[in-house]
Amino acid sequence: MAVKDKKPSIRFNEFTDAWEQRKLGKIAAFSKGRGYSKNDLTEVGTPIILYGRLYTKYQTMISEVDTFAVDKPGSVYSSGNEVIVPSSGETAEDIARASVVEKSGVLLGGDLNIIHPNNDVDSAFLALSVSNGEQQKLLAKKAQGKSVVHLHNADLQEVELSYPSKQEQVEISRLFRDLDNLITLHQRKHDKMVIVKKSMLEKMFPKDVANVPEIRFAGFADAWEQRKLSELITPVVREVPKPTEPYEKISVRSHAKGTFHQKIENPDSVAMDKLFVVRENDLIVNITFAWEHAIAVATKEDDGLLVSHRFPTYTMSNSDVGFMKYVVSRENFRRKMELISPGGAGRNRVLDKKDFMNIEVIAPIEIDEQNRIGTFFKHLDKLITLHRRELEKLKNINKSMLEKMFV
Repeated sequence: MAVKDKKPSIRFNEFTDAWEQRKLGKIAAFSKGRGYSKNDLTEVGTPIILYGRLYTKYQTMISEVDTFAVDKPGSVYSSGNEVIVPSSGETAEDIARASVVEKSGVLLGGDLNIIHPNNDVDSAFLALSVSNGEQQKLLAKKAQGKSVVHLHNADLQEVELSYPSKQEQVEISRLFRDLDNLITLHQRKHDKMVIVKKSMLEKMFPKDVANVPEIRFAGFADAWEQRKLSELITPVVREVPKPTEPYEKISVRSHAKGTFHQKIENPDSVAMDKLFVVRENDLIVNITFAWEHAIAVATKEDDGLLVSHRFPTYTMSNSDVGFMKYVVSRENFRRKMELISPGGAGRNRVLDKKDFMNIEVIAPIEIDEQNRIGTFFKHLDKLITLHRRELEKLKNINKSMLEKMFV
């Protein structure tokens, strides 16, 4: 039947006809995957999709499969453009999702519901519909179970699908395919830069007992020297008067991602003797949760804000702040912090500030070399941040469009 009173918020200009509404059982056939578990996976063999990968790996369109298994008698293979929905999952919301298997000859493992839409319905459009909007909510309500929830083909058959003409379906699918490709592209760029940074952190700092790095800027030849942090950085405490109106303080992100500002609306709610002023180019270290390894350098925008007394702040003595940020951000420094921190795994574990200053690190004698290294990694971090922001932007666009282009 026509759904005249329901229209998507955003629609391609050339389409104006009312959307139809039918139960999935009237416009599709259904089957099940068969057999296979993680224990059946092999290095080579026939490509296979297991239901768990729909949660962790694949997006709406599955064009490449990177897991394999040896064929068994009675196996179920894709013929191309099937829609698959997991029949088991941890939560009702998670289980109500779908993907399209674009290629033929792919093994479809157990715990997969398989939908074969008729010619009136585009497979990608159907998968997008099942995973979003009203259809997703309806399926989530049908999922049953406690520790593990289940969704059956009989549940899928009762779902009311709203859909436009086949041509409009194809245009909608194409738009989201393009968005998926852009998201994948930026994800790969981001991940590549993260790997490059990890590799360069290993190669541009001396390993083990060595006193020169594997990779070095031209013009520097002197051996690096072992120094205690107390020889390179100086603790600084700048006490502040209690503010009388709302103010901002900063916290340090985990894994050296920088700082973020927190608005304090009620000054009376904070003990001011536990907050200190931060200045541009201060090195801030979170020693409360050593395993989170949160490090940051205060920026111009942070200057004058406040920081918790549990985030010790340092100025540079005989070192470059950019270089020191990456010295204390490295994995081997994190291990040193954990070795000397108090026992136990509680989140209130705090590293002694004096012990922190006695940690030995290796650093080049010339400040100029330190500066070149710090600048190099700062540039890498900017590229990683740019790709991460673009990725988040595209994901937000994708989410918004999914909400507005379906009934």
